[in-house]
This record gives sequence, C-alpha cells and structure tokens, in this order.
Amino acid sequence: MTGGSWLMPWHPQPNRCPVLLCLPPAGAGCAQFRSWQDGLGGRVSVVGVQLPGRENRWADPDPSSVRGVVDAVVAEVAELVPADHPVLIFGHSFGALLGYEIARSLRDRRGQRLGGVVVAACVPPGCWADAGLSLVDEPGQLSRLLNARGLGVDDLDQDTREVLLDVLSRDARLSRSYAGDDLVALDCPLEAWGGEQDDIVPPAVLPGWRDYAALTFRARLFAGGHYFCLDDPAPALSLLGPMAASAAETNGAIQ
Repeated sequence: MTGGSWLMPWHPQPNRCPVLLCLPPAGAGCAQFRSWQDGLGGRVSVVGVQLPGRENRWADPDPSSVRGVVDAVVAEVAELVPADHPVLIFGHSFGALLGYEIARSLRDRRGQRLGGVVVAACVPPGCWADAGLSLVDEPGQLSRLLNARGLGVDDLDQDTREVLLDVLSRDARLSRSYAGDDLVALDCPLEAWGGEQDDIVPPAVLPGWRDYAALTFRARLFAGGHYFCLDDPAPALSLLGPMAASAAETNGAIQ
C-alpha cells in the first residue's frame, strides 16, 4: 500500500515517554484524539492511527485487508519506537479490533513491550464475522452507527452525511476480510470498556473478551452510549494516564 503515514504523533518527543496508540472507530479519522495529548500532558505520547480515505489521507487508496492494515501500522511503530519502549493500545469499536490484532503482531514479530490493551465498545474477535456481514448487507446498520454520534442538522448536512456513510461502508467492507477464528490470548493487561446505554455493543458482550487475556482482565462500564469515551473523554483519560505511567514503571523508567 502507498500513501501517507499511518501514524500521527502529537508529542514533540514521542519516543521519550510511554506511547498511547489510539485507533478510531469505523468511518472516523484519528484527529479526535489530538485533544487527548493536551489532556494527558507531556508524560504520555499520544499517537493516532490514521487509515486511508479520511482527513489528511483522503486521496490514499483503501486497504484491501485487515492484515494489510496491521502490517503497515506495525512497520511504522517499529520505526517510531524501539521494542523495549512501552506501548499502550486503545481502540474504539472497529479500531479496538485492529488494536487487538496490532498488539498480537507487535508481540509476535518484535517482542514489543506492551503496557496493556484497552478495547472500547467492541465485540470479541470471534463475533466479528457476523458483525461485519450485517454492516455490509444491511445499510440501515451504517445509518444507526452514524446516528449514534448524536450529530444534528447543524453539525451534519446531507452531503457530509453521505460522505461519512461512504467511509463507514468502506470500513465495513474492510472488516469482512477478518475471520477472527484463531483465538490468541494477550500476555499483557487487557480491559474491555463499554457504555451503559450502548445499544450497538451491549455491555453484556464485554466479558467475552476475557478469553483473549492471558494475564489480567477487567471490564468497565461508563455513562453514555456507543461513543461514550469520545463524547466525554475525561473518564477515559483519568484511567489511561495512570495505565501509561504504570507501563513505564514496570521495567524501569525511560531514560
């Protein structure tokens, strides 16, 4: 694949502090995480993952598979930080699925030091084949996802809505390349977060992620719906900051 960078660091020295790698939900770009850098301050390096076809990568060609996305992101992470540098991964919805696969690949291919993985508003990998199929075959599901953002006519005119639905549709097709039939448990802390009022990924599915944790697992619920941590990032940041700090302290501070 060609095009622009897959990573957007917002810290002036991203390899001098623990990295928080953030993956947005389907149909969205990573610029929404820019404010997280301000919220977490200089002791955490927030790095967004930018898929093609949105924001600064609008003209870049669509990836053909989840595996291609994972390989491209892992290659750029390897250029950004050494393998012994602590990386904490946060992914939302489809971004959480990508985050899980990126964590697997970082561990398997370069022994990356992972401070943990947080999956938000996401069904476990083994359920993604059915979820991706419904998104592709039932266009109303895409509208439901977009409507969950709570954007009114003042925020989203019809032309913009059509553009966002198109990006959502392309991400839904991308998700169909994922089988999710090889369960691999992560040997780092794993947390599954959800919104108490999420009717797209109900809280009851979150404990299913326990099977993907070889070490510690925790499920947490937050006020809000499917986009709880994007609508109100403060509760998420209050947890992610200490998690990143803990990752840096596990094997000694970064020098």
